[in-house]
Amino acid sequence: MKILCLVLGLFLAISAYSQDNTEIKFQKGEAWYVGIIDKGHLMPLIKGFGFDMVKANTYNQLQPLFISSKGRYLFTEEPVAFVVNDNGIEIEGRGNLIVQTAGKTLKEAYREVASKHFSFKGQVAHPDLFRNPQYNTWIELTYNQNQKDVLGYAQSMLKNGMPPGVIMIDDTWQHDYGVWEFDANKFPDPKAMMDTLHSLGFKVMLWVCPFVSPDSREYRQLIQTGGLLLNSEGTKPMMVDWWNGISAVIDLSHPNGAKWFKGRLDYLQNKYGVDGFKFDAGDIRFYNDGKSYGNISPHQQSMLFNKLGIDYPLNEYRAAWKVGGEPLAQRLADKAHNWEDLQKLIPQITLQGLMGYPFSCPDMIGGGEFGSFLDLKQIDQELIVRSAQCHAFMPMMQFSVNPFRILDQKHVKAVKEAVVLRQKFVPIIMELVKSAAQKGEPVVRMMEYEFPNQGFEKINDQFMLGNTYLIAPILTKGAASRKIALPQGQWQDQHGKIWKGNITIDYPADLETIPYFTRVKS
Repeated sequence: MKILCLVLGLFLAISAYSQDNTEIKFQKGEAWYVGIIDKGHLMPLIKGFGFDMVKANTYNQLQPLFISSKGRYLFTEEPVAFVVNDNGIEIEGRGNLIVQTAGKTLKEAYREVASKHFSFKGQVAHPDLFRNPQYNTWIELTYNQNQKDVLGYAQSMLKNGMPPGVIMIDDTWQHDYGVWEFDANKFPDPKAMMDTLHSLGFKVMLWVCPFVSPDSREYRQLIQTGGLLLNSEGTKPMMVDWWNGISAVIDLSHPNGAKWFKGRLDYLQNKYGVDGFKFDAGDIRFYNDGKSYGNISPHQQSMLFNKLGIDYPLNEYRAAWKVGGEPLAQRLADKAHNWEDLQKLIPQITLQGLMGYPFSCPDMIGGGEFGSFLDLKQIDQELIVRSAQCHAFMPMMQFSVNPFRILDQKHVKAVKEAVVLRQKFVPIIMELVKSAAQKGEPVVRMMEYEFPNQGFEKINDQFMLGNTYLIAPILTKGAASRKIALPQGQWQDQHGKIWKGNITIDYPADLETIPYFTRVKS
């Protein structure tokens, strides 16, 4: 009798579990994508892939959107956990989620999602983020950001023929986390530095994060006034162990938390002429287990951190939740200095566009891990060139390591030619950026997006810039050519040769060549 009761109980538990789940069953030939940006290189989804958006163990943007090459989609509003099986995608524990059909293609599905779930209102992130290369001081200065070397970095770029652009002064310019004031030992006259950079044609952004050092005066003040995330018991500020130590976290649901943080940013702009901010951290996981004033979720905290940046058009984010369509620059997660990570750029940045984040930056040229650049023997000069070439056709192009410090003349020449080529395409990129802000169309697009149901859903080493330019950069070391899939129609390469499409070609590319094609006839 006991055994019968146990079996019956297990059966009822399994039945209840199954009823609470939603299964998206695959159609024949259907490819699915989901809004986990730093997993873009693993898509379309295959059997065995699973992810828990609730725990959100990711370093990049999230969007609760499942979207298919056959015109179907599911936008869940709240985070979900799911796993891919033989027959489809099983979403745990929500129930009554309805898959929508918007048409027969990925583009049709995306356009309906953009109109219903993203907030495109014609606003863009600051145009200077797109017009010229960006320069981030992290790789050159790491934990020794200082006035002399920041100016030297900017002047080196100009001296070597690079155009001025947005310069980002990275972590450790400040006195401490939450103490958003220049460290006087390293920046004796920050206003003079700002004035000099402005006179040279640069806009200046500062790195900030939502953390407060627990041994600071600001921390003690925020305990008294409120504005810090509390532990689960609500008795004291929650401490987060992050990549640079242990800190308290600003609670942006508390009126004083948002007011205090914004006040510090406004102070930096008013006193020193700072143009904008690189908003780092803000990852959902940093808010887990905390008790907020507004009783909001970790995901909502991350969303509030993003929305704080709307008031500062010169912005950059790396982590986000459900802010598709907002005028925010969204960077890919940090990339290592290797070819494997270079190959992740295209699938991840095109997934950003498909998830409502078209104002995107593909991280730093050559990678953002400073340890790789400490020993010149570890640097792969060819990788720096091919990375710059890949960035050249993307919405933003960001340098960090100084190419004129680490490259020989042959490789410097190739990098500078990539910058010159990008300048020719800036008007096209700017038109696509404006169109994205108004209509939501991605700037850089998956091949499947522009050429539906033609077998391009698994091609993730080439992409479309708008609907006219096919970009196929070199992504493997030592390659003198690469395979390029040309869709139906006629295509003109950069040398003027016309190619008939519906064919895969082996295209030659020396160090200075970035293969790209212009669609001249559908």
